[in-house]
This record gives sequence, C-alpha cells and structure tokens, in this order.
Amino acid sequence: MDTMKSGHKFSEEVRPRAVRLVDEHRGEYPSLAAALQSIAPKFGCTPKTLREWVNKAAVEAGKRPGMMASERQRIQELEREVKELRRANEILKLASTFFAQAELDRRCKRQGLS
Repeated sequence: MDTMKSGHKFSEEVRPRAVRLVDEHRGEYPSLAAALQSIAPKFGCTPKTLREWVNKAAVEAGKRPGMMASERQRIQELEREVKELRRANEILKLASTFFAQAELDRRCKRQGLS
C-alpha cells in the first residue's frame, strides 16, 4: 500500500472506498462489528482501524458528534501560534528587565551612587 507523509500505512484513496463499502453493505450483516470484521481484511487493515475510519467519516459528514479534521488542524495551528507568542513575550520580558536595569545603573552612576 502507499506510504503517506504522516507515516500512515493507507492512502487517502483507500479510506473513503473502505468506508463506502461498509456503508453500502452494512445491512447485509447482523451488526456493524460483523461488517467491519468481514470488510477490513479486503483493505489489509484491522476492524478497529476500519471502525476509526467509519467514525471519522461520520463526524465529517455531520452524522456523528465530534471534531472535524479542519477544526483539529485549526486548533493545532492556534496552539503553535500561542507557543510562539509565549516565547516572544518571554524574550520581550527579559529584554525589558535588562534595559530597565541598565537605565537604573546609568542613573546611579550619573548621581554618583555606584
């Protein structure tokens, strides 16, 4: 199977096909678990993996509550941005302290207090 950049074993084309097959043939099985058990080997994955794909597809389609991939991506972007801003803020605090101390030292020297 195709190797994905993120390290996943299955390509983005395989997942929707597998989910579609589960949706199309779900009624032919006594339970979702039975359908997953039968269909998963056809795609070289485990029933657990196929269940995850089915659940994610249901969330993306709005059929099931949960966070969409676009929302997860936006949260990750915002978390990165917050981390960068915190780093920048820390640098600014250190610089401010440094310059404030330098100003105090300069004033003390001017007044002959050092």
